[in-house]
Amino acid sequence: MSLSQRIKLKALDLGFDYCGISKATFLEQEAPRLEEWLKRGYQGSMAWMENHFDKRLDPRKLVEGAKSVITVLLNYYPEQTLQGNLKISRYAYGDDYHQVIKEKLAALLAEIRAQAGEVQGRAFVDSAPVMDKVWAERAGAGWVGKNANLIVKKGGSYFFIGELILDLELDYDGPIGDYCGTCRRCMDACPTQAITEPYVVDGSKCISYLTIELKDQINETFQGQMDNWVYGCDVCQEVCPWNRFAQAHQTPEFLPSEALQQLSSQDFKEITEELFKTVFKESAVKRTKWKGFVRNISFVNSGSNEV
Repeated sequence: MSLSQRIKLKALDLGFDYCGISKATFLEQEAPRLEEWLKRGYQGSMAWMENHFDKRLDPRKLVEGAKSVITVLLNYYPEQTLQGNLKISRYAYGDDYHQVIKEKLAALLAEIRAQAGEVQGRAFVDSAPVMDKVWAERAGAGWVGKNANLIVKKGGSYFFIGELILDLELDYDGPIGDYCGTCRRCMDACPTQAITEPYVVDGSKCISYLTIELKDQINETFQGQMDNWVYGCDVCQEVCPWNRFAQAHQTPEFLPSEALQQLSSQDFKEITEELFKTVFKESAVKRTKWKGFVRNISFVNSGSNEV
């Protein structure tokens, strides 16, 4: 059995749902697309998207001598959605995925070093200039759909993505193709019409951006368009036909806490800073901080974007 095969088996043993490998190289096709996306201002106030342009397109600038990008997927689709009028994205139901995946990637890297000797590498989980969906596509995990999410054939799109970039030559996988066809359900369903054309999302209009990344007040032009989402948004995934294949995850850390399950819509509206810190202590929701979360709830509920 080759080292690449052993790596993939170990990844599955650690709980990942998929592991694929691609050659660490310059992303030539993505360079002009990213440049155009930034030029249109679709990054909104996310100025960090403009930084490290070269590193975002070339993993060899992140890890010296990089030869391989190992991509892993971890399912987060819940068995049941939380009840109540106010909604948070499914990915934030449980513990913060950054830590969960990084721990698994650290174990995978340790195993690779145990088998291959001294290997230089770094783990990445949505926290560095890495185009994770592109690398997942190149590693054969799925394709980037019209909603700009990675879609797994007969698996759907409710997956976290992580990478190990290594200075190790391995066996490489290839892309599987695009299976969106003529479907445009995600484009038609987006509450804020953020999907401006197939495969292009205006991030500054996306509800996930408005409720998480945006630190200023939400523009009143979005009043009545938020579909009761107060943290993130899953609409373009909910309508995707490929998510009929989504199955409940098997990661205990992603289960919602009892405290979160017990929160009623009224509790959300009246949430105190103390309760927020208690309920979302281990959750990605803490990223908005209490004031941001209250801003979102207020905007959705009262027709005002003032906290």
